Amino acid sequence: MDLFPRHPARILPYFGYRSRTQLTLTARALRARETNFSGGGRWRAFRTMLAQFVSHEVEGLEVTLELRRQDGSKTRHPTTTDSEGFARWDITLNDGWELSQHTAWEVVALYWTNDEGYHSVDGHILAPGVDSHIAVISDIDDTIIETGITASFRALARNWRRVLAELPDERLTVPGADVFYNALGGGHVKRAEDASPGDRIPATVRPFFYVSSSPWNLFSYLVAFKRAHNLPLGPMILRDWAFDRATLGSTGHGAHKRAAIDTICGTYPDMRFALIGDDTQGDLPAYADVVEGNPGRIAAVFIRTGTSDELTAEEHAARAAIEAAGVPLWLGESYEIGQDFLKAAGLSGNGDTSRIVSAVEDKGITAEVSKE
Repeated sequence: MDLFPRHPARILPYFGYRSRTQLTLTARALRARETNFSGGGRWRAFRTMLAQFVSHEVEGLEVTLELRRQDGSKTRHPTTTDSEGFARWDITLNDGWELSQHTAWEVVALYWTNDEGYHSVDGHILAPGVDSHIAVISDIDDTIIETGITASFRALARNWRRVLAELPDERLTVPGADVFYNALGGGHVKRAEDASPGDRIPATVRPFFYVSSSPWNLFSYLVAFKRAHNLPLGPMILRDWAFDRATLGSTGHGAHKRAAIDTICGTYPDMRFALIGDDTQGDLPAYADVVEGNPGRIAAVFIRTGTSDELTAEEHAARAAIEAAGVPLWLGESYEIGQDFLKAAGLSGNGDTSRIVSAVEDKGITAEVSKE
């Protein structure tokens, strides 16, 4: 039942991505105002964040995706939203859509009709350049930001204030994440304000993808957080969320991440990937499965150890599997990573990576590095 009929249906596009032959994009039809995360006091912050979770989806709405290529040609791809309001496009580009030399965001258009008439909104597709040989796939929760919502019901209750009362610019990044991520990506890229469908917007040198068990409801919040803290933007593969074990249980986290990473790897068969995660949601075993399932494709695995617990038996086995595959493995509390490790992973080709190398001989070794 529609509890807020005064709000017309609008489309929220999530970030998509494409190769030369395949394009993937998801959007969602919602009855809600556009989200505004700017100030206004604690009560307004609470209402704004609560509205992210109390979403009112629109089923059966026709949405058309229009692709505009650099040669001026256009193609239209209509679809209809499902029971959760999602519109999904997995398009095979039969004639091929060539990639540019450097990674960029390509602007597309989405069209729909609501009670107020005909509407359109821009969407953004990440198109890795032909010079991109290594991409980054990163977790979000407790890797760059502590969300407190995917570990357990107890964690959600404990962190309710952080989840519902702090706006993106108030949240703290994991220390060192901004320098580390921008160095891996090749530098921060400023937001383009005047792009139109068919335009290309520069992206980080190395493409970034984010795989998280956070709900799709937090997409706009996470984008605002990354922009506020100058973190690289990239497509996010999140989850449809509910208060149940399938969503909040640890088994579901690993399965979701493995499936998403396998899909990304399959989209770019000629690219290698660096995986970044943490030790709170089983990322090490999940990434070990990815390494074993994609031989020769994983350039390095980075695991931030944010807890004081020793590795479990499952994590020890995962570590052994990653090392046996010859993949450099880094385990550490902070993003202080040596140049030797980056060279072993093939990540030191860009001069900016020198910014993430700490003076270990002065500070003492804070990370454990495993490599052949």
